[in-house]
Amino acid sequence: MTTFPIFELERWQSDFEHAVEYNLSDSSVRGARLGDLLTPADVEGLLDLELGYPMVNGTERLRQRIADLYRGADLENVLVTVGGAEANQLICQTLIKPGDRVAVMEPGYRQVWGLAQVQGAEVVPFGLDPANGWRPRLEELEHAATGGLALISLVNPNNPTGSVLRPDERARIVTVARRTGAWILADEVYRGAERHTDTETASFWGDYERVVAVNSLSKAYGLAGLRIGWAVAPHDLIQPLWRRHEYAVIAAAGPSMRVAELALTPAMRARLIARQRGLTRTGWEVMERWLAANADLVSVGASEATSMGFVRYSIPGSSVAVADRIRREASVLVAPGEYLGADGHLRIGHGLGAEYVTTALDRIADVLRRAAAGAPPVLTARGK
Repeated sequence: MTTFPIFELERWQSDFEHAVEYNLSDSSVRGARLGDLLTPADVEGLLDLELGYPMVNGTERLRQRIADLYRGADLENVLVTVGGAEANQLICQTLIKPGDRVAVMEPGYRQVWGLAQVQGAEVVPFGLDPANGWRPRLEELEHAATGGLALISLVNPNNPTGSVLRPDERARIVTVARRTGAWILADEVYRGAERHTDTETASFWGDYERVVAVNSLSKAYGLAGLRIGWAVAPHDLIQPLWRRHEYAVIAAAGPSMRVAELALTPAMRARLIARQRGLTRTGWEVMERWLAANADLVSVGASEATSMGFVRYSIPGSSVAVADRIRREASVLVAPGEYLGADGHLRIGHGLGAEYVTTALDRIADVLRRAAAGAPPVLTARGK
């Protein structure tokens, strides 16, 4: 039997996210409701939708609306998947073979990190520097490339740090990829989640002929429950991705694709992005006040995007132990930094509504302050 690495972050969330009063471990904003998207005519259209097998690679209308978001793309460059997670899995299965070397940005969402190992590849991290505003240590990537690379995996804007690659950094990454012939897997699910500008982060698509751009409706759109994602790739790569998609799921759900078509009309897309940015930016103001009030316990590095803070704490203990104490004593779930490649941090979501986030953050501070004072862990009435 093949050894399969546990996806530690997803296991943590699966085990506990429905057993706490406050869940700040999520990496997206509070979900939108169908009523926020659908007019009465849209509802009638859904009620009339025949629940047969939909187009396996995604409806033409949905693929065209996705293609319109990428310069020079057409609908044949698009494969609709079950979330960005399926897209990443298909890409790794297609582009990585045993013995390959794969460079992965860390800290980061560790799906590709695990999938590359399953494929028999050597994973070589290149880090983001916390002492330098989470800028990438591209010299590490360039050094790794001397041994050859099959794939460079990055998340931009980054999960969990919220950093965004600058044009010169993007250019250096493309130069490394071009020199080695490596593919770039650009997970761009946080495009549109910028906190200080209304200009969306540019896609890697079009920068280099061996780019696969992944996105979904889960993060910047607040529609995680639809489970709709996509890969944008060269035509000759879409075909092998599509063949593996047929093995994995056959197709994304027809009703979800119909709602996704509505979500990606220009007017509705703008409304969804604005809604998410409102939650993200208001939540960050809550987070900033909490950080200032508890500066002896917690701090955050520079962050430009996403509805999360990657919080460094000052008390001793691994991030798993600290997060578990918070879970048990405060009934609040946060994500341990260890599961994202950077211990000593907690990923804390703040896009879930100001009152909800304020209450949960205050509970976290209570636990951290008791721990800093040397109080032993206790299971309170809040714990589950």
